[in-house]
Amino acid sequence: MARTVILYALALALAAAALEWLRFRHFAFAFPTELYVVLIAAGFAGLGLWAGRKLTPRPAPAVFERNAAAAKSLGLTPRECELLELLASGRSNKELARDLGISPNTVKTHLARLFEKLEARNRIEAIETGRRLALIP
Repeated sequence: MARTVILYALALALAAAALEWLRFRHFAFAFPTELYVVLIAAGFAGLGLWAGRKLTPRPAPAVFERNAAAAKSLGLTPRECELLELLASGRSNKELARDLGISPNTVKTHLARLFEKLEARNRIEAIETGRRLALIP
């Protein structure tokens, strides 16, 4: 952090020295003083925004916690919760079967039970219900 502050100080010192040098040169008299004030203000504003983003700690992402009460009240098994989470990733039945180590027909059976328990007609409704009930992130 000290290194960053020193770099800022050096950059500002160099900018101030350059402006002082220009002030006594012919460019300083060609433009109004307000232009230089605006340039310095814009530089400080940009530097402040950049420093604020770099030095401000980012909040840790929230850890998802499944709503166990909702899963229990719906009668969802852990396997069905796992299937619902994989379903939300947009995978096909074959990919779901491969990931779970079961046959595609078993995936269809699990999905039919899941849709019935969630009172959903299709994958999208099941995913929306699962997110609304905090069953999936």
